[in-house]
Amino acid sequence: MELTEPVKRILSNYESDNPGTKANLARILLQGKLGGTGRLLILPVDQGVEHGPARSFAPNPPAYDPHYHYQLAIDAGLSAYAAPLGFLEAGADTFAGRVPTILKLNNANSMSRFKEDATQAVTATVKDALRLGCSAIGYTIYPGSDAAYDQMRDIAEMACEAKSYGLAMVIWSYPRGGNLSREGETAIDISAYAAQIAAQLGAHIIKVKPPSAHLELAAAKKVYEDRDIDISTPAKRIRHVVQSAFNGRRIVVFSGGEAKDLDGVFAEVRAVRDGGGNGSIIGRNTFQRSKKDAIDMLSKIIKIYQGKD
Repeated sequence: MELTEPVKRILSNYESDNPGTKANLARILLQGKLGGTGRLLILPVDQGVEHGPARSFAPNPPAYDPHYHYQLAIDAGLSAYAAPLGFLEAGADTFAGRVPTILKLNNANSMSRFKEDATQAVTATVKDALRLGCSAIGYTIYPGSDAAYDQMRDIAEMACEAKSYGLAMVIWSYPRGGNLSREGETAIDISAYAAQIAAQLGAHIIKVKPPSAHLELAAAKKVYEDRDIDISTPAKRIRHVVQSAFNGRRIVVFSGGEAKDLDGVFAEVRAVRDGGGNGSIIGRNTFQRSKKDAIDMLSKIIKIYQGKD
């Protein structure tokens, strides 16, 4: 597939990257039913280790099988499939070259007692990503956590290695821990800050949660009010987060979050589209449905991003 103008424009924003990294970004941007549009729809499946197998897969038992997720991403025409080492290894040969993959290099689990110092363990390496033919590495940081500086140091080192080999980098930037309130984890000032931090760390693709209208930090609240920054609607909040990622010079995708009804999913997607976000990265809301229902849902999401719905 030839590079389209939207893809050329996105790639031009990554001025320091080598041809290998840009080629891997292009593979993701040109894959699937949104290929060439500048929009992305990614399937992430790290919930088995993050939340436990029954909580993750019992609602749709075929999803216990790692091959199920590869095939779902292919059948639905998605941009990429992201997962931890074990799931990718379990289907790497069968599905080689059929869908771009993103190896998640760190993971947590729900049995951990970490709260204020929320963190994740490094569970794979950049060389694993190369061995498995991945297009990118993925890594979670928790801005606000007492352990955030260690996470930032680790991804800085791994990003340097990954880029030297021509791999792209995806950062899950999820504020958590420290003095952040539960409501503050998705506050607009915190979400925008999280996107900025990921961009400053060199992420090519930034994953954040859809922001709420809550303002967490007193110093930030004053600026938002004094400068009359419009955060009145979901789309305007999305636009502000994208603005915070180098004024749209970095790809920003938004998570689907906890399972919700279809109207809730579609409303969030329309806000991302209207706010100038690059797309969605949706896990539980996809694979916890039957395959038919998941593909129907994803097909509608694709139409929304194409401006057909």
